[in-house]
Amino acid sequence: MKSKEIFDVYAKYVAPNYGRQPLALVSGKGSTAVDADGKKYLDLVAGIAVNAVGHAPEAVISALKQAKVLVHTSNLFYTVPQGLLAKELVRLSFPSKALFINSGAEAVESAIKLARKYQYDKQTGRFEIIAMEGSFHGRTYGALSCTGQKKYHKGFEPLLPGVLHVPFADLDALQSAVGEKTAAIIIEPVQGESGVHPAPAEYLKQVRKLCDEKGILLIFDEVQCGMARTGKWFGFHHSGVTPDIMTLAKGLGGGFPIGAMLAKPEIMDSFGPGTHASTFGGNPLACSAALAVIETIKKKKILQNVRAVGAFAKKRLEKLKKEIPAIKDVRVVGLMVGIELDRPGADIVAAAREKGLIINCTNERVIRFVPALNITQKEMDKGITILRDVLCQKIS
Repeated sequence: MKSKEIFDVYAKYVAPNYGRQPLALVSGKGSTAVDADGKKYLDLVAGIAVNAVGHAPEAVISALKQAKVLVHTSNLFYTVPQGLLAKELVRLSFPSKALFINSGAEAVESAIKLARKYQYDKQTGRFEIIAMEGSFHGRTYGALSCTGQKKYHKGFEPLLPGVLHVPFADLDALQSAVGEKTAAIIIEPVQGESGVHPAPAEYLKQVRKLCDEKGILLIFDEVQCGMARTGKWFGFHHSGVTPDIMTLAKGLGGGFPIGAMLAKPEIMDSFGPGTHASTFGGNPLACSAALAVIETIKKKKILQNVRAVGAFAKKRLEKLKKEIPAIKDVRVVGLMVGIELDRPGADIVAAAREKGLIINCTNERVIRFVPALNITQKEMDKGITILRDVLCQKIS
């Protein structure tokens, strides 16, 4: 099928809930994607930070041979891949236990339920969740309620009761919001969807102290910034602040759907049999893919690559900012890159696509790169050069 045929099928049969770019992708390798008409693109979005080790990664493809042996059993039984993946994630992060689901939103839902269940078991009377303005936690009701952007709430109210929002990285506002009913505080160590905004390390340390003093659980949403995206295994490693609960998804499966929620053992134990479940969560196929991603990150020295290419991108983009006044700010954390413009960026995305570059614009004015973690410096240089040409053409 050619692109127009695919577009026509979607128009007739697929729900219109996505603002899709007019691009039908049919194959890819590494950081290159190919559309239905045979045109190649440099992909700096990677499925929105999902294709952690690129398109068609050999290790993940090999791991999916697990399908020949055992695809699914449900969680009525034990399987080897799930146990091994849990052990590996705990080893890489903090002393905890892992619960597996299928997406980032489900991971956040699990974290909200666990926080409330733990406080219920402790008979504290706490149930409120404090979340941050500008945050994005997903689109199911609990996750949507925690998402601190009103534009996503419109048409779906009333949302989950007992959720409060405070300005991001504002300790005074947070302290003022905390009360006797506060069960948990949920924070993205790096806000991604709102335009790549890292939480200051000192702020996170003070939040940890506040939680410890008040008996509040600290949840880190690392759905986007986890799994080596920032140049360390997890975003919280930059601050040295350990959460009580952490959510993961996106890059965890390297393109295969899987999510996870980790919690300190004494907290996770509140999820006894029957309290929470997922039919597909942690099936052998998904866990095998995730194990392959972790092994690839270790063997291919991808953490070092993220830091090196991220530093290169920051240097080039800071130089570009001096050349082009329309660039208001450049924010880079590993391979989370936000380029804030003084105007809407949709036409920049469209013009870049015409030149063979896939990028996206978030929060209306922030051009975002979240490429494969094994992208080369040469590929990043090419992408920034194309972006520069587009900006000069569109803004001059």
